Amino acid sequence: MTDQASHPLLRVTRDTGAPAATEPLDLGARVRDLRKARGWTLEQAARQAGLARSTLSKIENGQMSPTYEALKKLAQGLEISVPQLFTPPLRGQINGRMALTKAGEGTPKATATYEHDLLAETLSQKRMMPYRARIRARAVEEFGGWVRHDGEEFLYVLTGVVRLYTEFYEPIEMRRGDSAYYDATMGHNVISTSPEDATILWVTSLD
Repeated sequence: MTDQASHPLLRVTRDTGAPAATEPLDLGARVRDLRKARGWTLEQAARQAGLARSTLSKIENGQMSPTYEALKKLAQGLEISVPQLFTPPLRGQINGRMALTKAGEGTPKATATYEHDLLAETLSQKRMMPYRARIRARAVEEFGGWVRHDGEEFLYVLTGVVRLYTEFYEPIEMRRGDSAYYDATMGHNVISTSPEDATILWVTSLD
């Protein structure tokens, strides 16, 4: 994503304020909220999780205490981890969080190989870092080694042609509209193979 001198881009300050008193979690209500947030009916969610509709209904209504196997299926169906089933959303962040960044308004951060425009900079407690990057590098040797950092990363090619180098895979040529999702602790570098600088959208997880 970035060359090693620019890793501070990933260090986002998180001011969570004073700790709030914890309250007992209603698992049924939590599952129902997660299902509705995805716009799924009981039938859709049950099918996604591989559970009977009646079983999911009983879990949501507190009429059944699910087994660990059922919890694993629920988590997989909802595309979250089991612990997240028992983690209520932060107060004050349930609704209304949005940041608009118009074309040309990103915060510029230049490195030897990339030019970044950081997006959604007004949100201080992001779980993802989105940014647009202009790829100036034309050879992997320009990096002086692998770029690696915590988290996962999504790359989407906006213009031009790039070559994605990763530590455990063969280099991949990617064109406009191509995308890749990978573990960012794995060494990775991106170069432009176009006559012009290529541009990509990068999204890096911060958890």
